[in-house]
Amino acid sequence: MTRNLFAAAAAIAIIAPAASAQDLTVGEYPETRQGDVVETIFGEEVADPYRWLEDDVRNNEEVADWVERQNALTDSYLELLPAREWFSERIGELFDYERFGIPTARGDRYFYTRNSGLQNQSPLYVQDGLTGERRVLIDPNEWADDGATALAGWVPSPDGSKLLYSVQDGGSDWRIVRVLDVETGEHIGGEIRWVKFSGLSWVGEEGFVYSRFPEPEEGEDFQALNLNQSVYYHALGTDQAADQLVYATPDAPEQNNFAGTSDDGRWMTILSSTGTDSRYEVNLVDLDARDEDGWRIIPLVEGFDHSWDQIGNVGSTLYFTTNHEAPLYRIVSIDMDNPQAGWTEIVAERDQPIAGASMVGDHLVVEYLEDASSSAYVMTLEGELVREIEFAGLGSAGGFGGNADSNETFYSFSSFNRPGTIYRYDVATGENTIFAAPEVGFDPEDFVVEQRFYESLDGTRVPMFIVRRADVAASGEAVPTLLYGYGGFDISLTPGFSPSRLAWVEAGGAFVMANIRGGGEYGRAWHDGGRRANKQNVFDDFISAGEFLISEGVTPEDGLAIQGGSNGGLLVGAVANQRPDLFAAGNAAVGVMDMLRFDQFTAGRYWVDDYGYPDREEDWRILRAYSPYHNIQPDTDYPALLVTTADTDDRVVPGHSFKYTAALQAENLGERPQLIRIETRAGHGSGKPTDKAIEEASDIAAFLAYWTGLNPQDETVQESD
Repeated sequence: MTRNLFAAAAAIAIIAPAASAQDLTVGEYPETRQGDVVETIFGEEVADPYRWLEDDVRNNEEVADWVERQNALTDSYLELLPAREWFSERIGELFDYERFGIPTARGDRYFYTRNSGLQNQSPLYVQDGLTGERRVLIDPNEWADDGATALAGWVPSPDGSKLLYSVQDGGSDWRIVRVLDVETGEHIGGEIRWVKFSGLSWVGEEGFVYSRFPEPEEGEDFQALNLNQSVYYHALGTDQAADQLVYATPDAPEQNNFAGTSDDGRWMTILSSTGTDSRYEVNLVDLDARDEDGWRIIPLVEGFDHSWDQIGNVGSTLYFTTNHEAPLYRIVSIDMDNPQAGWTEIVAERDQPIAGASMVGDHLVVEYLEDASSSAYVMTLEGELVREIEFAGLGSAGGFGGNADSNETFYSFSSFNRPGTIYRYDVATGENTIFAAPEVGFDPEDFVVEQRFYESLDGTRVPMFIVRRADVAASGEAVPTLLYGYGGFDISLTPGFSPSRLAWVEAGGAFVMANIRGGGEYGRAWHDGGRRANKQNVFDDFISAGEFLISEGVTPEDGLAIQGGSNGGLLVGAVANQRPDLFAAGNAAVGVMDMLRFDQFTAGRYWVDDYGYPDREEDWRILRAYSPYHNIQPDTDYPALLVTTADTDDRVVPGHSFKYTAALQAENLGERPQLIRIETRAGHGSGKPTDKAIEEASDIAAFLAYWTGLNPQDETVQESD
């Protein structure tokens, strides 16, 4: 196995004293102009000297020049890191394996993505029957020379004759929607534009529904607030200008509206929300009753109080998962021929939260989270248990889609040391077979994945996963450790495969994922415990994780690195301010760093559900207390920080990271560097081409390794060993 080729080098990975890293420092940062913006907010004067850095790099030459100078400094620094080449090579090798997406069956055809290993984007394949020969249907690698245009989403039509798909360019959240004839490969009709945060659902074989925003003003594509999202119907062969408006809320422009159709084509469900919380109003359209008068809206659930996700139907009976009267979720049904009878409970709430549910044939597949790891059960439509689906240890399972007329479903299972394997499962018989399994250049048994629990500051019991080489774990040696967290928006962190994380572990370090509050690992209470007025719990949980790792001898005191992206970037910035002494290094990726102005750009207005409202004094004071941009401690030794963002991130606009970095560099924060790496033609993360992903991951790993003392490539030691 390829694993043996690097085993000797990995086995002799040495731990260099972190203090010796002091000789690779930054002499002088690029000059950043300080503006004179000072605002009085709720009686407090708040300076914002770098507000000019909020401007779009495409529209402001001064911002573009600042980006160029910062990247030049960072690139020159990263080139000097001794482990950069090792990480680049090894992460590239770990990326280079055949990987498959979860198949979707329509008619007699199967559709799925497949990447041969290092392709920048994964092509979409189709095959006739389970044993048919696959052929490429769409190859997004042909769309752009830099590989930065991606196939974002795709949905075959009910009979499998057509494909509805969306295109993502340069990492933006905007999508371009097209339709393809599967047999001929020819496009049907033109393009649909200004689509964002939208599902794509067929209405028969003749058209589809989607959600879009109004076209933004020129030059505002990547910064303007997203308001007035509406649901439209597009008939194949017509221009977008002729699309029918299905549902809109002009009196509530902040409302999100998106639609989906049932597998049997009878029902359209329209979910509306006002933020990131899973709190929906639900409206229905009986597509069988559609006439020349258009789309008759049937209200089902009023008030933005609870989560409602339709999982299927049998005729007029619709099934939903909901946290109404069940914080950990349950499954209920309602008969639309007799809606006055109300809801019927099918699967009651249990001690673990439901992570997902689907209808396959005449069965339910219900997924649960058990201490942040996946479990799944087959049940009857009446909620009676049939069997548990067995997985290979601690890991993450996903998929389980299907059709009412078939017992076949597909799912993926992965863990920290196991890339995703695709399984075909028969819900009637329990037969479980491998559809596609990756061949990798390492032995998963060479790594140990364990789950441990620790106490946070207030005594809350918090889980974490620890991943190490088996020999490192057996030795009990404290090694440089990369601690990762998120802690927000009801998002659960579960075990999954990452080439860059495994490379860190192969190099002799430990990777740790902390399931801190703010996520959804334990349902609504866990989420509520880490948002708005409780946001400090998120930071306390993460700080306590670091203290636990040191006290338990997993990592030395000067060997702890931290990492997080988006809301996790905020996490890294906040805890670096609150406990700069605890961490040796950190990577804050695409972070929300200015908590007083996050709601002014693109999708930022949605985040008030988790963060609160900056224009309300009670919320503002909470935000002001932890905002990374506003709470940097001058004249304090800080960890080495590498801030990463991208110029086309239109979800967390890069101005957050620009302003935060400028503020860091303006203060005296000790000998360790505070740098920013700004990717071009990339966004918040999705759609990033493989080569850019490898390059970025290698830079981050080498930076964190240097400042924690992790050295995977000491040739002298290797030869003498």
